[in-house]
Amino acid sequence: MISRLSLAVGALIGGLAVFLIMQAANALWLLPAAKEAGRDEERTAAIARSMEIIKERTRTNAQVNALTDADLCRELGGLFEDGECR
Repeated sequence: MISRLSLAVGALIGGLAVFLIMQAANALWLLPAAKEAGRDEERTAAIARSMEIIKERTRTNAQVNALTDADLCRELGGLFEDGECR
């Protein structure tokens, strides 16, 4: 009877030891690595989005620069008369 009890207690202590070791490895090694990988992915996505915004702005600037004064005035909702935008 005592041998079964000591076997059960040993199994519980061994299971608890494995659980604690795995939790320590998770907290000290796996989670920080996952957080850093997530940060890297987020940085890459932010840089890619910034580059797309810059390209889009460059296209918009080229279109606006191609407009005449009269066209620019009309695009802004004004009325171009006598060389002035009103």
